[in-house]
Amino acid sequence: MKEEKYKGFIRVKSGENIRLKDCPTDWAQTEALRTVGKEASKDHAKLLLQQDLAELTKVQQLLYADDRYSVLIVFQAMDAAGKDGTIKHVMSGINPQGCQVFSFKQPSVEELNHNFLWRYMKNVPERGRIGIFNRSYYEDVLIVKVHPELLQKLPDLNKDHAFWEARYQDINAFEQHLTRNGTVILKFFLHVSKEVQKERFIERLDRPEKNWKFTVSDLIERERWNDYMKVYEEAINMTSTAWAPWHIIPADDKWAMRAAVADIITTRLHNLDLRYPILSKDKIGLLAEARKQLENE
Repeated sequence: MKEEKYKGFIRVKSGENIRLKDCPTDWAQTEALRTVGKEASKDHAKLLLQQDLAELTKVQQLLYADDRYSVLIVFQAMDAAGKDGTIKHVMSGINPQGCQVFSFKQPSVEELNHNFLWRYMKNVPERGRIGIFNRSYYEDVLIVKVHPELLQKLPDLNKDHAFWEARYQDINAFEQHLTRNGTVILKFFLHVSKEVQKERFIERLDRPEKNWKFTVSDLIERERWNDYMKVYEEAINMTSTAWAPWHIIPADDKWAMRAAVADIITTRLHNLDLRYPILSKDKIGLLAEARKQLENE
């Protein structure tokens, strides 16, 4: 059993009630890291990231050959937390034929006319493949909860506690169904501080090549920061299960965030006991005949 090498994150246990204000957002989450210092910790994290990327490249091929599991990686975060950059860096060595990234924007009319999980169900990865959700079905208990006017038309429009409780139950059941059928689910909340988000927004305004990333709605949503922290906290507490736990990743320092995410992914895949298929004697015999035929050409 392989253990994570980078310890700078929180895995939320089933039934645990975390408070996001008590969860660190910067690199110095442990006494060991603080003792080593920022520069040494940064160098170590970069080394671990490179090692994990090399291992992830190998294990992806094994995942495909084994053909028993699929992997669904879910990223949720406030704007400017670094979802896109994390996906780019952590999955940089992955064969694109075995990996798909889905970024879910505002739902279409067709999607709104189905149940809230429908558009995500269509995109879960098949066996042997890795699927990445850049935002996910959790948006329906996050942004929709902050902006209830975005809720799809439903017979019962009483958006009370019982309504949201039922949605959490639907998500937990959906994820349990997936895991029972061989999908490994890894959920990451990239936990950025309000101060660092401000710095990154200003950077987007200062750098012309990043201007396109900034919209007026970013400031509008930032004004609802406390509301978002509340709904994120509740969603994490209600949907961190034994089969699909949440990982809270400090996101103020990108190097630490990427190292933690990569280490969790590679460790989880390593512990699946993946193996190449064992051929029958008949198939081995056919391979031997094929070799002879090629050698005699």
